[in-house]
This record gives sequence, structure tokens and C-alpha cells, in this order.
Amino acid sequence: MDASDITKNKRPTSSRPVRPAITAATAKSVAAASAARVRATVTGTAADELPAANTNPNPNPYTSAPRPRVGPDPTHLLGPRSVLSSMSPPFDTLPPLAARAGHELPFVQPSSYLRPNSRSRPIPPVTAPMSPIDEEQMQGLKGLRDFLRVRTSYDVLPLSFRLIILDNDLLIKKSLNILIQNGIVSAPLWDSRRSKFAGLLTATDYINLIQYYCLFPEHVDDVDKFRLSSLRDIEKAIGVLPIETVSVHPSETLYEACSRMLKTRARRIPLVDIDDETGRETVVSVITQYRILKFIAVNTEQYTSLLKKTVREIGLGTYTNVKTGTMTQSVLEIINTMVTNNISAVPIVDKNNVVLNVFEAIDVIPIIKTGVVEELEINVGEALSKRGEEFGGIFTCQEEDRLDSIFITLRQSRMHRLVVIDDNWHLKGIISLSDILKYVLFHGDEGGYFSASS
Repeated sequence: MDASDITKNKRPTSSRPVRPAITAATAKSVAAASAARVRATVTGTAADELPAANTNPNPNPYTSAPRPRVGPDPTHLLGPRSVLSSMSPPFDTLPPLAARAGHELPFVQPSSYLRPNSRSRPIPPVTAPMSPIDEEQMQGLKGLRDFLRVRTSYDVLPLSFRLIILDNDLLIKKSLNILIQNGIVSAPLWDSRRSKFAGLLTATDYINLIQYYCLFPEHVDDVDKFRLSSLRDIEKAIGVLPIETVSVHPSETLYEACSRMLKTRARRIPLVDIDDETGRETVVSVITQYRILKFIAVNTEQYTSLLKKTVREIGLGTYTNVKTGTMTQSVLEIINTMVTNNISAVPIVDKNNVVLNVFEAIDVIPIIKTGVVEELEINVGEALSKRGEEFGGIFTCQEEDRLDSIFITLRQSRMHRLVVIDDNWHLKGIISLSDILKYVLFHGDEGGYFSASS
């Protein structure tokens, strides 16, 4: 009796089909298929790209023909030759996966659609709602900016005014006498050779001239020979950054005029018109930061009254590295402090840092009007006593004061800066008109702030 008769007559002990014996030919075929898969793995070929023809001479009679499969092959997921291979036809009996419709490589599993897409649009951050006082503050600032965008620079000018223009070839010593006689502290300059606006003469120019005398005492005899056209050369000699010559057309908006002033560190800006026929320039007037802020305070009370946040809350002013002086210091020392730090005022304090006064750039003019250089060696206390009766005094505030109260002061008084103090008059900081204009124009705007200056 051979092996086939025993297989036919023997009754199976269970309902599970009996696997046929593995013949030598079958083992050879399986080994060949395994070797092909190994070669495919080594050469980078997909595991499903196997020969489609059935090379097994003894197929399993108890296994039906393979049905079309949907989804990935279980043996493909479990790796090479798992236990499921005993219940499935050999891999070499299936057509290649790439040849089956709907299964073009690369195959994407359903779970791939559940993974988050790293290139998806980012979710914008959730911004906290503004408080009522913040909303009022922004409404007030928006109203002020809209007002400045519809008002022109010409609107700031008074109904009647006088304008004194100095020729660029005038001696500096004579220009000082003209300013004192007319009670002004600045004047536009005119280049008669080119018929063009040539800049502004301010108290800072006289301070630079004094600094030049201190650095180059051997040229003291040449000081009286300097002309207004030499001011730029003096600035280069003492190493200070010159203020850019900038002007604006009278029909330009106040917003544009303020922006140009803040970008160039100027505290005033001339209004220059151009004749349509001849193309020649004409200086109409000069507007200052004080005049602009007073114009705002007088005409926009409905908006300035909304600015109820305190000086501390909005960070208005300069509170670090504030330069100070004492009553016993000489005027030359204070002038050197102003030139080297590019500031226009120095708070005067005592040994306990209590504010006593403020030395401003315009305080130099009455000191040098005699032309005696030795007058600059007097102390600060004596120099401040030479102020005229028109001096408006020193304005102070505290960090708890609100911005609307500052505009009330601007509406009522001629103020050029605020000294920030505490309850005991100790110096805390200083607020310039430039700081107020910066906040009004640019706070909360994407353009950001400009560098702080005092």
C-alpha cells in the first residue's frame, strides 16, 4: 500500500482539511519564491511585485482559487511568511499589486488620512478682548489721527503772523542780535544764490558754536567771522549728527508734517510752497510741535477726553539714563552734556535728586548776547536768573496723571516738556512733546514706535 492509498482511506480526525504532504518539487518551488522575494527586497523591488504565473506543479487541492482582494495583503502587513501563510495560497499565485486596478503604488493606507497635515493653515491666536478703558483710548487715538489726516499744515497758522527769514551769508553774530531784537528763538534760512530754502537757525546752532569754541580755543578769533552757511561745517568739526533739512508743502496733511518731524528729530518744520510758473520756492511759515499739539488740544476735546490711561500705563516719556545737572555747575558743562547726548534740556537737581529747575537750549541766548565768551563760565543758578519775564515756568507731572490732563495743560499753557516727579519732587523721568506726538500718531500701529528722545 503506497502513501496515496493511505491518504485516501484514512478518515480525517477533524473537520479541518488535511494539508497535503510537501513533496520535493513543492519545497523547491517555495524555496525559489522565497529567493525571489529576498532578491526583490535587496534590489529595492516591492514585495508584491512577484511573478504572476503559478509555477507550483502540485497546487493545494483543498484551497479554492484566490478571490480578488480589497485592501492590503495581510501577509504584506505582517512581514515575511507569518502563520497565515499556512492558510493562504503561496505568494507566487497572486498577480502583482501594481497590476491590480485601484492599487497603483504607492499604496496609501486609510489611517494616513487621519494624521494631521503639517502644512495646513495655522490657526490665528485668540486675542483677549479689550477693556472698556482700552477701547476708549483707541477710539480717542483714532479720532485724533483721522483729524490730522484731514487737516492741512496751513490750518495751524494763525490769522496774522510775521516771518523773519535770514540770508545764509549773514554773520552768525548778527543773526543772534536779530533773534533777540525780535523775541524769537528760530528763523528759516535762505540761499540767495540758488533761491532755495536752506534750513533752520535754532538755539541748538549757537550751542554747537559754543562747543566748537571749547574744543578749538585757538580758533576763538574766527568765531566772529563765521557765517550762517558755516553751521554745517561746525557740526562736522564737533562730531554731532546734523538735523536733516526738511520741509513740507502747506497743503500737506498735518499727519504727514508730524511724521516728517519725528523721523528727522526736528522740533519744527517750515512750510515751503513752489511757484507753478517759475518753480521757485517760497517759505510761507514755520510750525512747531507745540503749535500742532495745541491745535489738537483746542479742536479735538471730544477725542482727547477719551485718553484716560495714565502716563505709567502707556509708558510715555524717558525714565532711564536721564542726564541731570546741578546749580553749581558751569554753563559750559551743561552745554557739553546737551551736545554729547543730543538733548535740548537738562533737569537741575540737588544732592537728593530733588528737581529744582530745568536748563533749556534757549537759555543760552540771553547769556551770549553780549558776545563775551567768559559769560559762559558762570554757574547754572546765575544763568537761570537771567530769564525774561515771558518765561512760562517748569511743568511737572506724576506717573499717575492721565494723558487727557496733559492735553488740558497744553490747551491752557505754553508747555514744551514735562518733568516727571514723585510726591517728594524726586526726578523720575522727562516727557518731551516728541514723545506725545509719537504716541498720538503711532501707538498700536503696525509701523511701530520710533526711538525715544528727550
